[in-house]
Amino acid sequence: MKTEISTAAAFITRLLKQSGLIEEKQLQQFCQSLQESMKDHYKQHWFPQIPCRGSGYRCLRINHKMDPLIGRAAGHIGLNNRRLFQLLPSELTMWVDPYEVSYRIGEDGSICVLYDGSPPVGKPLESHSSCKDALRMGRHSATKNYSMMTVSS
Repeated sequence: MKTEISTAAAFITRLLKQSGLIEEKQLQQFCQSLQESMKDHYKQHWFPQIPCRGSGYRCLRINHKMDPLIGRAAGHIGLNNRRLFQLLPSELTMWVDPYEVSYRIGEDGSICVLYDGSPPVGKPLESHSSCKDALRMGRHSATKNYSMMTVSS
């Protein structure tokens, strides 16, 4: 869990760093605070044998509302939600699952993998197909209506 959490927190910290408006010491404090919040939040919702179980609970989400874990960590360095919305994407989804951390910016963006680990040897998993693979398979684009013209001879 430590690697997955540190990967996720580091990614969000890098997004904040890109603004150039936050001091390095504050960024480190933010990252540490976010990691601690995630660790506490995920403690009873981490299932290495069934990685997709609890995936929704472990999802960090900004969608015109600030994710509470990110907001709390930012509050520790004096950033409010209004400022966070200026510094982070308005739509960000991050999945922090056993053996995989991935994210998507925007509702229709591609899912990108930040960390792809392997389960310990000799520990069988209940289908290690990625939780995001399951999402991709079940994802459908909006229905588009096309006028069809048939020609017969």
